[in-house]
Amino acid sequence: MHREKKGKYRFTWRAGNQFRLLVNGNEFYPAMLEAISGARRYIFLEMYLVDSGKTADRFIAALGEAAARGVEVWVLLDDLGAFWLRRPDRQRLAATGIRLAYFNPLRWRGFVRLLIRDHRKLLVVDGEVAFTGGAGISDDFDPQLSPERWWHETMLEIRGACVADWQALFCDTWRRVVDDPPALHLETPPLLAPGSPGRVAIHGRAMSRSEILRSFVMQVRQARYRVWLATAYFLPPLKLRRALQQAARRGIDVRLLLPGPLSDHPSIRHLGRRYYEPLLRNGVRIFEYQPRFQHAKFVLCDGWASLGSSNLDRWNHRWNLEANQELADGLIAEQLHVLFENALAVSAEISYEEWRRRPWYRRWLEGLLARIEAPAMRLSDWKRRGAGPRGTL
Repeated sequence: MHREKKGKYRFTWRAGNQFRLLVNGNEFYPAMLEAISGARRYIFLEMYLVDSGKTADRFIAALGEAAARGVEVWVLLDDLGAFWLRRPDRQRLAATGIRLAYFNPLRWRGFVRLLIRDHRKLLVVDGEVAFTGGAGISDDFDPQLSPERWWHETMLEIRGACVADWQALFCDTWRRVVDDPPALHLETPPLLAPGSPGRVAIHGRAMSRSEILRSFVMQVRQARYRVWLATAYFLPPLKLRRALQQAARRGIDVRLLLPGPLSDHPSIRHLGRRYYEPLLRNGVRIFEYQPRFQHAKFVLCDGWASLGSSNLDRWNHRWNLEANQELADGLIAEQLHVLFENALAVSAEISYEEWRRRPWYRRWLEGLLARIEAPAMRLSDWKRRGAGPRGTL
């Protein structure tokens, strides 16, 4: 399961971890806020999407209270992802003694450099516990605050050896943004027994090869009976599309859980649908989630799983800073299996025959969006060398 070429990954597989799957904001927000409330020494928070609202109010208050009792608090927000964080909320953060920085601030100059974003979602407390997944700090993820339109999402609570790698990753990113690394003695997390192996996989520099994508493809190629993938945005690179098709042809159960009609970027959904036909023709099963926006991002290959910030979106793998927790944990694999099956029960499966009969105007829209996408991809390739601004890894 863990065969890989030496030196291809920033972090290695580590034994002695305990993982807890948290589904939707009514589970993961209370767990994250409880960890912040119990902090004794330091808190690292790195987030892409942060919107003003009741959820942001809770986090700002909890972080401020931690700073007031002497906890060192470091907050790194992506400047584009925090676009809807209002000025009073930014001032509240800055006024509480929290060390606050913004990744790649928005400026009129250097448009291409603005494409590079910190898409990671990470909370580390005292070197003891970390949280990662696909959620931002937004009312959109909380079923109680947005009962009609909340987003389906997952986060993972991590304890044990891998927490050291998550906090090292945060410190590296912070140092490259503001040249002021946290002057702290970082705790070394203990090995937990019984524990499961895990590895932090990253994409850390614009236009570089993605560890996350490399690992995805390798696991799909090695799968013996199952490849189940959930993503919010589906623009898969050619190498991954081929691996999925080859796996399905050799009899592997390959399923994709994708957004249905509810999405925050409908154009991306339509653009991704142009890849359906060859996948369906080769035996890949595709399901579109119906009740709400399917924003969860995880991969389950046999007993191996990967969960974090990364979508199956080649734009992510070209431009964004991303990070996923990989793990081999039987309980988490079973929980993801159940979560996936429950989602399929409220999804619409698309058959190959049905897809070939889709109306002409949908084909036309997919083709139009593809022609719009192509210049953006060529621009990416043109900027492949030296694309990263200060602040990338």
